[in-house]
Amino acid sequence: MEVSHKNEVLARPAAQRLGQFVRKRRQQWEAGEEVLDFEAFEKELHECMMVLECELIAEELARYDVDAEEVEVEGTVYRQALTSTETYLSSAGPVTVERHLYRPAGRSTKSICPLELRAGIVRGLFTPRAARQAAFVMAHLTPREAVTLFEELGGMTPSRSTLDRLPKELSCHWEEQREVWEETLRATETVPDEATVLAVSLDGVMVPMKDAGRSDKRSQPDKQASGPAGFREVGCGTVVLYDADGERLSTVRYGRMPEYKKATLCGQLEAECQSILGLRPDLKVVKLADGAEENWRFLDKLDLGLPPHLLAEVEQASIVDFCHAADHLKKVCDAIWNNSPVKSKAEFRRYRTLLKEEDDGVEIVIRSLKYHFGRARGCRREQIEKQLTYFRNQRHRMQYARYLREGLPIASGVVEAACKTLATQRMKQSGMSWGQEGGQAILTLRSLIQSDRWEHAWALLHADFRKPVNVVQPKQVPSQLQCQKSLVPVLINSAVIDVSHYDSVPLAA
Repeated sequence: MEVSHKNEVLARPAAQRLGQFVRKRRQQWEAGEEVLDFEAFEKELHECMMVLECELIAEELARYDVDAEEVEVEGTVYRQALTSTETYLSSAGPVTVERHLYRPAGRSTKSICPLELRAGIVRGLFTPRAARQAAFVMAHLTPREAVTLFEELGGMTPSRSTLDRLPKELSCHWEEQREVWEETLRATETVPDEATVLAVSLDGVMVPMKDAGRSDKRSQPDKQASGPAGFREVGCGTVVLYDADGERLSTVRYGRMPEYKKATLCGQLEAECQSILGLRPDLKVVKLADGAEENWRFLDKLDLGLPPHLLAEVEQASIVDFCHAADHLKKVCDAIWNNSPVKSKAEFRRYRTLLKEEDDGVEIVIRSLKYHFGRARGCRREQIEKQLTYFRNQRHRMQYARYLREGLPIASGVVEAACKTLATQRMKQSGMSWGQEGGQAILTLRSLIQSDRWEHAWALLHADFRKPVNVVQPKQVPSQLQCQKSLVPVLINSAVIDVSHYDSVPLAA
């Protein structure tokens, strides 16, 4: 007995087109035709696959629709209002489906679409995978560059304005539940057994802002305006785990748009440290930053979240970044030996070695600067005094020889790199100017990606767009008798006859 089975997927027009394309190509090779344009083959094959994928996505998406008299979403009852057709943007391209819309009973408010809520459609346009891909691309590229990339790849082709709005929508959802979600992300992570040091760092970078004055410091008491006009400081922070050999094991990066005293950023770093030390209170804690007073105001008061008996056992070190200290050393050497660049370079190297390798290196530097300060005059004296004050203020954070013996990091290159990769590379391109909302959207996406938290973060975001839809009153399906009675009037032999009073009407009439 021969059994014939028809595959519905293969019977689709898109599948038929794909099959015809493959067969035609095979026949061309068998016939010995010159078919050496492999790139054209790749392109057409991809297009055929995308058309088929769009058809399958549209069919699957339509299954998420709900056809009922009434539905309930988050405690509110909605009645069916109308049926309409909508086109959504999938990673393969546009897909069009018919869906039902609902409104709250007795209210003239915005309709809801159960299909979109159940499937997790983002912004009423993107399918979840399309939204994820577009958000990832926007974290790295400008809207113009993103459009070009999608056109080159084939598949969905969102507009610049659509891409520009997507990160802001995602950021709005993230900020509403930021603290809870960040705690959820931390709960999924563990501390490597080989970790011995936890280093927390804080810094900032100036970025161009819309409607900004010289600097956010202008409005703060007891601070002079600083930074170029139109720029404000974006805060960047890192929490890093190191092993006994000084190798970096993991890094969590945070970026926040300008904010008074970097309050949100400081809270994020503090919560991160508390979460890690809650699992591993035996870690050494290193607070590492440049000499900015604002950074140390936070780091010196960092709450590690440990009970007093455990906190007393934690080894802590406050370290001024050695590279910044060396920069100040170079400036004072140039001021002292301003007439002899060769002498200045040689003395800088000598003092830098002393500062790094001698137990009393910073004291040697301070004594030498004090000596040269006493002999200098005019502007040279002022320059030396400025650097001498810097080293005096930071001397307790410059015990570099001891830090190195204990295997502690002495350079804040990680947070410096975070300033560059989180903010500078994406936010300081030619002609850019940022608003608070748009800038934070990009910083949030880049922070999650660079902290290896993108996978879990997107799961949280996607779940937030999905809402359960409960059917309160199913659709009433009329019986055959009711259908017959509703045939009023009925046209018979070109005459209109009212048959509403009859019990039945022959369907053949």
